[in-house]
Amino acid sequence: MERQIRTDLAVEARKLSQDTQGVDALPGVRAEERSQRGFHVTTVEILDGRGAEAIGKPCGRYITVELDGLMRREENAFSNAASLLAELLRGLVEFSAGSSFLIAGLGNRGITPDAVGPETVDHVLVTRHLKEKLPEDFAAFRPVSAVCSGVLGTTGMESGDLVRAVAEQLRPSAVFAVDALASREPGRLCRTVQIADTGIVPGSGVGNARKALNRETLGIPVIAIGVPTVVDAGTLALDLAQRSGAELDPSGFGDVGSMIVTPRDIDKNVRDISKLIGYAINLALHDGLDISDVDMLLS
Repeated sequence: MERQIRTDLAVEARKLSQDTQGVDALPGVRAEERSQRGFHVTTVEILDGRGAEAIGKPCGRYITVELDGLMRREENAFSNAASLLAELLRGLVEFSAGSSFLIAGLGNRGITPDAVGPETVDHVLVTRHLKEKLPEDFAAFRPVSAVCSGVLGTTGMESGDLVRAVAEQLRPSAVFAVDALASREPGRLCRTVQIADTGIVPGSGVGNARKALNRETLGIPVIAIGVPTVVDAGTLALDLAQRSGAELDPSGFGDVGSMIVTPRDIDKNVRDISKLIGYAINLALHDGLDISDVDMLLS
């Protein structure tokens, strides 16, 4: 039985494909690395079908931000990271006088590694009802709604169906979908954020992929915000073996190979990264806000 290295991160999938093919560049793929606000940012653009086949992801832009400085609690790291993510998010959507947005928190709040989406929604400024009832007082804000889709096993509904129904009713300009992902490298867990303009497949991070949320299924832009919170056990074993020069036979993994591995301090990590993403969304969608404003408005 052949077992593949599993990752939801385009930056890792690109590196894996390059290593497998023994090349420095992949046809149909363009990548750029830079430092921005003190954080390492990598943009991977999949330009055509060749790139999509090589990496195994739809065409589009995938922006990965590595948040090591935030984990080290460097001075102003939270505000710098939130501002950076806000800038990147704003670069993926178009704003107009009537722009409105829907934030979809995907995942299961009861399973900590899968709770990034719902916990992010807790830090989002929901303003649609305020704009309708008190338009003069909230004239400076854009209409923002939020929904936590839950999971099929607890709601009886596909996340994609629920978000699509809400989007059809509210008609937002774009959807921001937040979900947990899987990573190849344990060092990326809860310290990497991937932003993509390609949409997202709910549940992919915990190996339970459902219907896609993207422009094709919703009819509007879907910006995916993902955080790796788990590593597939089989992937971890194969990756560690490759790094040490050893060889493993994946056929012997059995059911253990499909287990997932997550940090022991995952509770704190998910709370921290969810707050960061929520604040970044607020800064991206509402002009003129800073971190202290968001603190006050959420308190």
